[in-house]
Amino acid sequence: MGKYTDIDDSSAYFQTATYSGSNSELAVTNDGNSDLKPDWLWVKQRNGTENHMVVDSTRGVTKYLSTDSQTAEATVTSRVETLDTDGFTLNGASNPVNASGGTYVGWQWKCNNGTTSSNTDGNTTTTVQANQDAGFSIVTYTGTGSGSQTMGHGLGVTPNIVLTKARSGSAAWSFNGNIGPLVYGTNKLKLETTVALTADTNEVKAASSTTFTGGGSGAVNGNGSTYVAYCFAEVQGYSKYGSYVGNGSTSNGVFVYLGFKPAFIITKKTSSTSSWRMYDNKRGAYNLNHQYLKADQSDAEGTNSYGVDFLSNGFKMRNNFSESNYNGETYIFMAFAENPFVTSTGIPTTAR
Repeated sequence: MGKYTDIDDSSAYFQTATYSGSNSELAVTNDGNSDLKPDWLWVKQRNGTENHMVVDSTRGVTKYLSTDSQTAEATVTSRVETLDTDGFTLNGASNPVNASGGTYVGWQWKCNNGTTSSNTDGNTTTTVQANQDAGFSIVTYTGTGSGSQTMGHGLGVTPNIVLTKARSGSAAWSFNGNIGPLVYGTNKLKLETTVALTADTNEVKAASSTTFTGGGSGAVNGNGSTYVAYCFAEVQGYSKYGSYVGNGSTSNGVFVYLGFKPAFIITKKTSSTSSWRMYDNKRGAYNLNHQYLKADQSDAEGTNSYGVDFLSNGFKMRNNFSESNYNGETYIFMAFAENPFVTSTGIPTTAR
């Protein structure tokens, strides 16, 4: 029998950090087994209504986007100063992410230490940094407005998800992929809204082991517009992208097998409107994990008496909320590991 996973320490590729703001220069240090210099940093205030903030090492730390907004990329020098060897440093004047009295969470993904290359796999040249081991790449490109523009992504396998955002103009976050009812070239979701799965053949139309194909939509391929795409390919024991059908039970809710103990989960109902719910292993340190944020809203962190259990091999819903476990409703999810269910040497992980 072959190895179950090639990633024994998921903290080398994904970590969550929680911190309190100081309104002065602040270094946030990760506490995982491995040091992690983030290439994609996503910050949200927990006790207030500041917008989500997304920066990455390809576009640079002064260029930020908000997942709860369609607005174009903004240039702000007073938020993130640096992406560090094991965390990140915030500017003293960066109130949206570092206000005195504010509490925050920072989700961090490693890609390729900010090292990019020119990619000519498609019919347009892209700038790519990719981590094939972790199944994650960051792609920037300029649109042509054509109905079939192909962009190289650098993963070496077909991505399950391509999340695209226009940088130079206002446009939706286009969430495309092949997971459950979400199918390239057939339908889409929007990260900044609660809308259900919507028929669409004009955004990310297809994907292969080398490229993804953009239609003529301004969300992914407006003529002369600039874009960033975050591409994700599933890696056994580290990441999982899929779907489930809710059962409406609070005591014996749906169990979703991942093959690892999760560190981070985001879910979205596709069959009708709902927010994108976000859970992690730092804000909810023990089961029942009932502290959530919404990727499409600037709302402060919510807490419910029902939530979700993070288990050694997946997650189990303990609620009947419309946004995560209504009976008969369909949901998609993205999940990243704290530990694989079984390491490459056959050692099982433990439940929380």
